[in-house]
Amino acid sequence: MRRVRLPAGRQRGVPVAARRGMRRGSSPGTPHRSVSTGLPGSLRILGAMTHPDQLAGFRSLGQATARAIVVRAAAHDRLQRTLLVHGPAGAGKDGFVEDLIALLLCTAPDSTQRPCNVCRGCREARLRSHPDLVIGSPESWRDDRSGTGSIVATARRWLAESAGAPIAGERRVVLIEGVDRANEQIQNALLKALEEPTGRHVFVLVADEVSRVLPTIRSRAQALRMGAVPREELTSWLIDRHRIPADQADALARISEGHSGTAAEFVKNPALVTWRRKAEHELLDLLGRGPADRFASARDMLDEASRLHAQPVAEADATQDEEGRRIATAFQRAGALRIVDAWISLARDLLVTNAGRPDLAPSATLELDVAGAADRIDTTRLPVFVGLLERTREGLLQNAAPQLALQVAMLSWPRVESS
Repeated sequence: MRRVRLPAGRQRGVPVAARRGMRRGSSPGTPHRSVSTGLPGSLRILGAMTHPDQLAGFRSLGQATARAIVVRAAAHDRLQRTLLVHGPAGAGKDGFVEDLIALLLCTAPDSTQRPCNVCRGCREARLRSHPDLVIGSPESWRDDRSGTGSIVATARRWLAESAGAPIAGERRVVLIEGVDRANEQIQNALLKALEEPTGRHVFVLVADEVSRVLPTIRSRAQALRMGAVPREELTSWLIDRHRIPADQADALARISEGHSGTAAEFVKNPALVTWRRKAEHELLDLLGRGPADRFASARDMLDEASRLHAQPVAEADATQDEEGRRIATAFQRAGALRIVDAWISLARDLLVTNAGRPDLAPSATLELDVAGAADRIDTTRLPVFVGLLERTREGLLQNAAPQLALQVAMLSWPRVESS
């Protein structure tokens, strides 16, 4: 049995793992790990014949509204030509998009049984190898630039090429990931492609920050919002899909705040849990320290968070050329965003703890003295500070300097009140 290393300590009431037989809802590429059941061989064979990954329907967790919209529309052949899947990082967009692509490329005769998860269209869709699936992103267009060519010209060329006729099926699916990270010129080029009517193409746009997508694009798309799922449902899914103990599943569901993608990431990379605990402990400690210590800590925390994203080869080449420096900056920005997200969560935990509801504070799962810190600071300042952090996050998404952004936020982090 695979175990996720979490700090030892209190184990609150763990929700009962409901619907153990439903093993839908996995992140892309997550295999089902079998365990010994003690059942007779014939029943184990029968269970294998009805493996959940072969059942018709969506495999991703939650998102009932978005799922109902696309399944009902597909069954009646009324899907909109542009679908905009949006929600915060870690909300489970990848799993939902995998299901959505399978739905669009499924060849099952009965449209009400799509995605069937058995046909070639479904299998190739989930592997992202279907000939009628084309995938782009601002990062891929940047990498595909030739010589001194611009990313805008590359994106326009890619959009023109994606308009080709379907090869194997009745439609071509154009998946654009991180559309909110595309600049205005690229989004205007995309808008032009969306305005050219054709029933042979479906655009699937994916965004973390939907507000950064042009209003003219949003108005032409069916919005499919991804959000948090109830803690008990997420806990059950972690137990059932990822085969981790109930107490650890409950802890991960708490600190991921109901976001299935984040929870799955914690399972796959337990070092992220360790980092989260260390970062929030450091932030609590900084409540009693001055500007010099805070600035130094911001630099050290950023270095450590950046290394969570850096691959060994990229780290080795990070300072050798302009492209290497760009990659290093991207790692820094991703690390700074991770710090800000943990910081926002901690600040909100201080607020709810001060309001007498420590049970609603996910950070307590990491064995942090949130209650003690809430008693020692003026929590009335925290709502304004959370607003500052949210603006800092927006600035980082718009290419603000990561270290400077964190240091500015450090100046407004409350101080322990003098006795």
